[in-house]
Amino acid sequence: MLAKSCAESIAFPAKLHTARAIHVLRGIDDVRRHWRSLQRPDIDRNNVLGFVPTMGALHEGHLSLVRKAKLENQTAMVSIFVNPTQFSAGEDFDKYPRTLERDIELLKSAGADSVFCPGLDIMYSPNPLCHVEAARLGRTREGIARPEFFRGVATVVTKLFNIVRPDVAYFGQKVSINFYFNE
Repeated sequence: MLAKSCAESIAFPAKLHTARAIHVLRGIDDVRRHWRSLQRPDIDRNNVLGFVPTMGALHEGHLSLVRKAKLENQTAMVSIFVNPTQFSAGEDFDKYPRTLERDIELLKSAGADSVFCPGLDIMYSPNPLCHVEAARLGRTREGIARPEFFRGVATVVTKLFNIVRPDVAYFGQKVSINFYFNE
């Protein structure tokens, strides 16, 4: 799988598609059924699924990633999951904006084919058995100030990749810069 960043400025048309139906997927089985429906012999196996992981509250940066994913792949899927494991004590997980209906409308207009909106119960069991440790990043300035952040991001992205199984993933400038400069 290839990961891409949109750190550079890229010009895209404001809308690739008119608003249309979008597959809203809630569970792992929903994602897998949707993925199987895309695996047809008449479809070229290269760059079938472009994936944009988000926490929602979408803005133009997210939408430009979706448009890029749709331009470069046959299918563009977005995830919306507010990940509690990347918030430190005192950071307000409960106040993070949740605008799912608005986000789905924006994703339709940007050309996304599907959106995976798992609940907390889908992504994390009550007694998690493991996590992904971003070892070097955890020892950086950002990792010391927010010890849960990189572990939480690395864990949830790994889980999402294992569920969605994208060909290409797209990350925004903020995430890319954070990982690049803290490496």
